[in-house]
Amino acid sequence: MTEAKTTEDKKPLAASEKAQPATKAVAKPAPKKAVKASGKAASAPQHKPGEQFRGKRYRAAAEQVESGKQYGLDEAVALVQKTSTTAFDGTVEMHIRLGIDAREAEQSVRGTVQLPAGTGKAVKVMAFVSSGKAAAAKKAGADFVSDEATLKKLKDGWAGFDVAVATPDQMAEVGKLGQILGPKGLMPNPKSGTVAEDVEDAIKKVKAGTIEFRVAKDATIHAGVGKASFKPEDLAKNVATYFQAVRSAKPSDAKGTYIRSVTLASTMGPGVRVNPDTITAAAK
Repeated sequence: MTEAKTTEDKKPLAASEKAQPATKAVAKPAPKKAVKASGKAASAPQHKPGEQFRGKRYRAAAEQVESGKQYGLDEAVALVQKTSTTAFDGTVEMHIRLGIDAREAEQSVRGTVQLPAGTGKAVKVMAFVSSGKAAAAKKAGADFVSDEATLKKLKDGWAGFDVAVATPDQMAEVGKLGQILGPKGLMPNPKSGTVAEDVEDAIKKVKAGTIEFRVAKDATIHAGVGKASFKPEDLAKNVATYFQAVRSAKPSDAKGTYIRSVTLASTMGPGVRVNPDTITAAAK
């Protein structure tokens, strides 16, 4: 009887002993994970918004740009070309923030400007002209003309060109394509110089580097002003010419500071802020 009692006493004791280590093993990892996570959060590097998702080449290029600094025009151009990260010849984009209320029609900013060094891009032009002017439009450099076959392609949704020009008498036909051309920003417009009697001259200007600018709803204007491979002096001339055109288009109703900021950036490269006064000086 004594042996039976001893056996019964040992069984619950053995079960208790097995349970205790199991409980401790489950409880211990929890605080370790919490400490580890806390350590990571404390040592995480500080990034600009979205920069942690950028590639190594971009981050290396961005480190060469001093945050918040406004560079002189020549220095900014050199830095933008130096920090171009693409294997192909990237476009240098110019971003201008304006001190206007873009929601007001009276403060709309729009116009065209011919860049002295061109855009560096082969621009495909569509010419809406009568059959009698088709040959002249082709000779002036138009890539496509509004013949029957091309009009059919357009109505089916094709839009394989960069700029459309038209003579005034063809605008009724162009208007029928508004749902296709409008959303893509391809509608000819007298304000941009793409609706003209002398359509040959309009085509030549577009081919030579005439670009349109128009303020967006957030009061900014964006445009490509050349290629990263341009000579620095040619790129600087384009920047100054474009800047002057936007400045000259200042609405009479605009109050306060008109040009808030100017930034240059190559395709997929970091932004470089430019001192507007240095651009103005270069344009004189």
